[in-house]
Amino acid sequence: MLKGISPLISPELLATLATMGHGDEIILADAHFPADSFNDNVIRADGLKIDDLLDAILPLLELDAYVPDPLVMMAAVDGDTLDPTVESTYRAAIDKHAAAAPAIARVDRFEFYARAEAAFAVVMTGETAKYGNILLKKGVTPMPA
Repeated sequence: MLKGISPLISPELLATLATMGHGDEIILADAHFPADSFNDNVIRADGLKIDDLLDAILPLLELDAYVPDPLVMMAAVDGDTLDPTVESTYRAAIDKHAAAAPAIARVDRFEFYARAEAAFAVVMTGETAKYGNILLKKGVTPMPA
């Protein structure tokens, strides 16, 4: 364990976050997401909820300030509905560490899958909320003054 780093962050996830560059994307995927079908870099975080991981990751990862949508979730498929508490729970963790972050964008399922295929990594969680996946785009880490 390291001081100041949440014990929810595994060594593999910590190394992945540190290795990512500006503009790289990471998906925090719900337990239903077909991660291994889309990406070769899948990190297991079984049993963890995405809002808890956001709370652990966002103190370490700067969101991309040069794009309109550094936070992206999957839109509901036609005929389906979203549970608004999922996004609001995520937003609470985001606002705690990145209050200036823009609203979470929504893209259709197949665009989200394409983003997962191109992502730096996919973290498989124990999140069971439907449409619980979220993409984070890494920004430039600010340097101390």
